[in-house]
Amino acid sequence: QVQLVESGGGLVQAGGSLRLSCAASGRPFAFYTMGWFRQAPGKERELVAGISRGGSSTYHADSVKGRFTISRDNAKYTVYLQMNSLKPEDTAVYYCAAKRETELRGEYDYWGQGTQVTVSS
Repeated sequence: QVQLVESGGGLVQAGGSLRLSCAASGRPFAFYTMGWFRQAPGKERELVAGISRGGSSTYHADSVKGRFTISRDNAKYTVYLQMNSLKPEDTAVYYCAAKRETELRGEYDYWGQGTQVTVSS
C-alpha cells in the first residue's frame, strides 16, 4: 500500500502558476502509475494527468494540455503537477492518486486527501 500527501495548492490570479507536489510513502514508488485528478463543486471528478512508472509516458486531459505538466522523481518518491496559465475554471480540489496497473487512465486505487486550488479572475 502507498500513502499520498499533496501540497502546493493555494489562491492565484488568472494567468498565474502553481506547482503541486505529492509525496508518497510505503511500497517502492516506482511500482505505481501516478495521476492527478480534480473535482470542482457540483462536478464529477476528472483525471487531469497521468504518468507511467518510469515517467516515460504521460497523459494530459485536453482541457489542460499545453498548460499543465505532470512529472515524477522516483528517487524522491514525489509526483508533481506544474500548472501554468491558470484559468478560473481550473478552480477545484486536486487529488493525487496511485495504482499498480499500467494504464494511465481508468480507475485508481490509492488517494491523497486533496489540496485546494483557487484561481481568481
